Order: sequence, then C-alpha cells, then structure tokens
Amino acid sequence: MYEVIGSLKSRTFRVIWALEELGAPYTHIAEPPRSEVVRAMNPSGKIPILRDGDAILTDSAAILSYLADKHGKLTFPPGTVERARQDAFSHSLLDEVDSLLWTAARHSFILPEELRVPAIKATLKWEFEQNMSKLAKKIQGPFLMGEVMTTADILATHCISWAKTACFPLQQDIIKTYFDRMTNRPAYQRAVGE
Repeated sequence: MYEVIGSLKSRTFRVIWALEELGAPYTHIAEPPRSEVVRAMNPSGKIPILRDGDAILTDSAAILSYLADKHGKLTFPPGTVERARQDAFSHSLLDEVDSLLWTAARHSFILPEELRVPAIKATLKWEFEQNMSKLAKKIQGPFLMGEVMTTADILATHCISWAKTACFPLQQDIIKTYFDRMTNRPAYQRAVGE
C-alpha cells in the first residue's frame, strides 16, 4: 500500500487523484510543508512525498510518472511518439502554467514580506492568459491527447483549479468545459473528499 504525505491543498492532490484513478490502495498523512515528519523524509521540506515500501519519492510530476508507468495506466508506453507528446504536454504545463502560479504564490504569502513584489502578478496573469490560449488550441478531445486520459490531464486540471483559486483569468470556453469534465470524474470527486 502506498503512503502519501502532504496537505491536500497542495500538489499532493495530484498524487491522491492519480491513485484514485488507478484504483490503487493508499493511506494519506496530511502534513504541511517543512513539518518534522516531512523533513525526515525530504530534507527540502517540500511535499508531496510518496512512500512505496522502502522507497521515498518526491516531486508531484515525478510521482505521477512513476505511478503511471508502474500501473500501465494514465500514460502511453515509454519509447513511443505518444509518450513523447505526453511528456511535452507535462513539461510545458509545468514550465508555462505551474511555474507562473507558484511565482504568484511566492510573492503573495510564501516569501518574507520585504522580498515580495506584488506588482509581478499582473505580468504573471498576462502570461498565464497567453499560455491558456495556446493550451486551448492543443486540446484534442475529451482529454488533452484525445480519448486517453494521461498524467498531463491531472497536471492541467490541478493547475486550472489553482488558477481559479488565485483569481487568474480563464477566458477560453474550451478550457472551462475541459475543467468541468475533468472535475466531474468520480476519482476526482473521491480525491476532493479525501
């Protein structure tokens, strides 16, 4: 059985949702970043953490790839063109969406107040809107890559949810429809109820 460590109101949600989609048994220990429990497993203090037997894994995107590959679901096979495209989706989401939201969070409540630059949020929101417009043009079906849900869909949906919470602009109807479809999935709803 897997053990997931981290607050659900963080990237830990991605891991919980993936496990629900996979139907894999897990326990969840809700710990905030930098807690003693977290630092004992990850010196950086970052969450999420996945314990699989004696192995301790960190970074939500790496954990998603590990789980998908291990279970042979939510992914295309390694070495295929489809997998390369899936990885491209994941990397661009982390680079062009997640990073903007993380920078906004850092300048809102994470960095020491004297180091925050609140004015940066206007630039981040503008760039986010540009990147959402590009993403909207890439959606190929009910999922990012057509008929197959992948870990990239989990990353995209979590980022859109985060953006809504942070009051980032979401203008594209296709993004709104995609988000509604993804958040109505039973596994997503079970993860929310966790």
